[in-house]
Formats: sequence, structure tokens, C-alpha cells
Amino acid sequence: MANIILLGPPGAGKGTQAKRLESERRMVQLSTGDMLREAKSSGSEMGHKVAAVMARGELVTDEIVIGLIRERLTEGAEGGFIFDGFPRTLAQADALADLMDEVGQRLDAVIEMQVDDAALVVRITGRFTCGNCGAVYHDETKPTLTPGVCDVCGSGQMQRRADDNADALRTRLMEYYKKTSPLIGYYYAKGCLTSVDGLAEMDVVAASIASALDSAN
Repeated sequence: MANIILLGPPGAGKGTQAKRLESERRMVQLSTGDMLREAKSSGSEMGHKVAAVMARGELVTDEIVIGLIRERLTEGAEGGFIFDGFPRTLAQADALADLMDEVGQRLDAVIEMQVDDAALVVRITGRFTCGNCGAVYHDETKPTLTPGVCDVCGSGQMQRRADDNADALRTRLMEYYKKTSPLIGYYYAKGCLTSVDGLAEMDVVAASIASALDSAN
């Protein structure tokens, strides 16, 4: 069992690796966006708070996000938790550390998925998915066998995310470097940071993450 944070810029592959960890190690991915959506429709007291904030068009406070994480941590998970998308700032990192102490758990490892920005732009701008089954493809590295037809389900519903373009990605990268990249130094100083090559083959990245987790336990 281990609790980890996946760090890295947009498109580094954090979501892909989190899904593998869920499958292979029975860990639970704590995605801030997913938790907020679930809370909004849950009808719970915290859910009502989230719904009210969203209805006003305001950003959900760190206090509310920490509250949602506290609820989930107390439910437990056989293989531990994966924090994806949180913390994003140093203040959130401090709040998470306090919460882990409060509930009697620890953060075992922080995995930084390093990427080259230019290569990341190529990766993201060439990416498209099947709108029917969600299979992911790439113009250069993983095209469909038949142009415009999904290899998995045969659908012709190919689609690209609106923000999977060079300008939008550079904006997202700037936001990451301004707010989130300081966490790399923060967790390095705490002695729990491991860096892996986020642009390596998926199996190679997974093996590097597995090694880091095994060393932490």
C-alpha cells in the first residue's frame, strides 16, 4: 500500500499511469475534477457546498477540496491513493501534509514525470480519440490502421480536444510552471521526490514508477 502524488505538466501521461496503477496495484485515483463532479451530484452536505459555489461561477476553495479528500481518505483504499491534479500550489501541499497527519496516513512518494516541452507539443497536438470507445491515437506515432476508423470498435467518430493545439498547450504549460513546478523543489527537500522520463514508452514509465513505489515501501 502506498500514497503517491503524480506531478508533471499537461500531457505528461499522469492519467494514463494512474489508470495502470489502479488496475495493477488496486490503488484509487483521487482526481480533483472527478471528486467535484461526484460531490455536486451526491446530495451530501459537502456536495451542496460544491454545487452552490459552481452555480455562482466561483472557483472551489482549497478548504472544500481538502474536505472532499478527507472524506475519501477516511474510506480507505486497499492499495493506497494516487493524487492527480492536487496539490497544485505550495499552500495546497502544506494543507495536504497537515491532512495526512490528521488522518494518520503518510505520503510515500512523489513521482515527477519529466518531459521536453517541444516534444510534448508534438505529442499533444497530434493526439485524437475515438468518440465512441475512447481509444487514443496519434497522427505520427499511433495512427488508425484505416484513416478515420477506430481500430478497436470500428467507429468513425474521431475527435480532438479543443485545447489540444500549440497555443492552448503553451498557455497551460505556463500556468503549470508558474504555480505547480515549485512543488518539485518542495518535495525534493522533503526527500520523497523521484523523477522519471515521462516521454518514454508507457511500459518503461510504468516500470520506473513501480520501482519508485517498491523502494518507498
